[in-house]
Amino acid sequence: MKNTISQRVADFLKNYPPFNFLHSKDLEKLSEQISIVYKDKDAIIFAENDQTHDSFYVVHKGAVALKKSTKNTVLDMCDEGDIFGLRPLLAQENYIMEAVAHEESILYAIPIAVFKPYALENRNVGNFLIESYASNTRNPYSDIHKDKLYGDDDLLNENHHSGNDSFDLTPIKYSKKIVTCSPSTTVKEIARIMNKKKVGAILIVDEMLPIGILTDKDLRNKIVTGDFPITTTAETIMTKPVITYPKKMTVTEAQMAMMKSNISHLCLTKDGTVNTKAVGILSKHDVMVALGNNPAVLIKALKRAKKTKEIKPIRNRIMQLLQGYLDQNIPMTLIAKIITELNEACTTRVIEICLEKMSSPPPVKFAWLALGSQGRGEQMLHTDQDNAIVYENVSEVFRDETRIYFLKFAGLVNKGLFDIGYDYCPAEMMASNPKWCMCLDDWKNQVHHWITNPGKNEVLLSFIFFDYSKTYGDAEIVSQLSDSIFENVKANPIFYMHLVSGALQSPSPTGFFRQFLVEQDGANKDNFDIKRRALMPLTDAARVLILSHSVKSISNTAERFEKLAELEPNNRELYLSCSYSFKALLKFRTKQGLLHHDSGQFIALESLSKMEKIKLKRTFKTIKELQELISVRFNISNLV
Repeated sequence: MKNTISQRVADFLKNYPPFNFLHSKDLEKLSEQISIVYKDKDAIIFAENDQTHDSFYVVHKGAVALKKSTKNTVLDMCDEGDIFGLRPLLAQENYIMEAVAHEESILYAIPIAVFKPYALENRNVGNFLIESYASNTRNPYSDIHKDKLYGDDDLLNENHHSGNDSFDLTPIKYSKKIVTCSPSTTVKEIARIMNKKKVGAILIVDEMLPIGILTDKDLRNKIVTGDFPITTTAETIMTKPVITYPKKMTVTEAQMAMMKSNISHLCLTKDGTVNTKAVGILSKHDVMVALGNNPAVLIKALKRAKKTKEIKPIRNRIMQLLQGYLDQNIPMTLIAKIITELNEACTTRVIEICLEKMSSPPPVKFAWLALGSQGRGEQMLHTDQDNAIVYENVSEVFRDETRIYFLKFAGLVNKGLFDIGYDYCPAEMMASNPKWCMCLDDWKNQVHHWITNPGKNEVLLSFIFFDYSKTYGDAEIVSQLSDSIFENVKANPIFYMHLVSGALQSPSPTGFFRQFLVEQDGANKDNFDIKRRALMPLTDAARVLILSHSVKSISNTAERFEKLAELEPNNRELYLSCSYSFKALLKFRTKQGLLHHDSGQFIALESLSKMEKIKLKRTFKTIKELQELISVRFNISNLV
């Protein structure tokens, strides 16, 4: 007869990580060893500096607050399905915080000795426990929490994937319809056969065995040039011996073979040698098709595009590539760099096409600037446009006609970007708006005004504009503008207070009892705004901090935090945690956007699993501490 109590415990635990990684029989066996603990409100489960218990805990009902008793500060709140008290499993030290029942609670006490073998044998279980333990300290990605169960394993899967294994094991698809001829066939006849069969190569065989190959290139280089007459036989000009490979080739192997021998066709035989019958021909085109959405292939396709409408399907392929990268769990750092490069290549090609449409070349040097998320290299999905133009100063005589030229040009580019999938900016922060298309001096004056008259609107515009990057054009103009911005900021330190105040206006991700704070009304009522509540606080803080160090070459949020970790070693752990958290949040938003075919900004919480909610909440831990840091540093706590 089954133990009904242990069965109920197993039925509860199977819905929560890391127990959902266990086999059902293992979970049932484990549940038989679990104790049920009842705690009244305010009851202490363990105190700071207490010797560790022989169990860790899972909240079945109620809530448990984790506190620092010296400051009586709640560090974390554990609710249904959360685990706590992992210290005895991963570190032979006394508890460094106290656990108090925030309300009447029922807990499951899981014996360390019974559970540890599962954590050691099941990598998913072990990694989850390490992350949970680390997250209760402060930084879920701290180096000091590695090497607890699995030696040198990283806490994040990011470092386990090189991003180069996508095609390493993918078998190549080759043509089985081999076009052949005998060694005595004339070149004239070979050309006729190749034209009829619509192939770029013909295999020369003797008693069904491959002895040579002729390609379009051979005919151009040897016959069309007049070096040989069209009556020449195949054996005279064929490439021999044939380079053969086995039919079980991967895409990567085929690509490498062609590069190694500098050839465009491979002959596939039964055993990979010339001593067995040919079974297929593989062309460079076949490899390119197999690679499909390889970034290099997409870049080449963009360069060949003659009209903006030809770029839209390439943009769609970029989204397919993004989905593939996410499915393979390739590091977000690498994904962001590749997608950003491809997005910039799309914009660059649109600009080049629009320049060709203009009746004359640009009258002066200029630069096309990407603003906002695109400027930071964080625009993964189809969103609206944020861009600007800065061009060289001109004399008063040519001022109007120069301005008219660039506004007309910007209109073409904005229309082209719209046609390939970028919506127009609702606030018209686009280069086709005269406010966002100006000469260098006008831009300097505009930025000076924002910095010296920092109202709410000016601070918002500063946030957007300070994240720009050059997509196309003259780098020197952009550098001069950047220098001017930093000079103005340095000369007006009070501006930092307004920037920080603006950065601290982003609403909190969670409220009382660690519950997600959702939208209260409107079209997205009851949804969680991951952009405003989680990504923006990190982005805004990184911008303020990097500006305070006068670093002008880095606009990406994660990279800003990594640079800050170098510049401020005493805050290194916090900044690296912010970098990892930002990448995790961006990845989460991107996945949600692709799943629901939208921007991924608003998330229906009921669609998330407990594991996904836990991972989201884990990234929130750094936000509060980061905001406290900038509030104290710039002495504006009294303003917010």
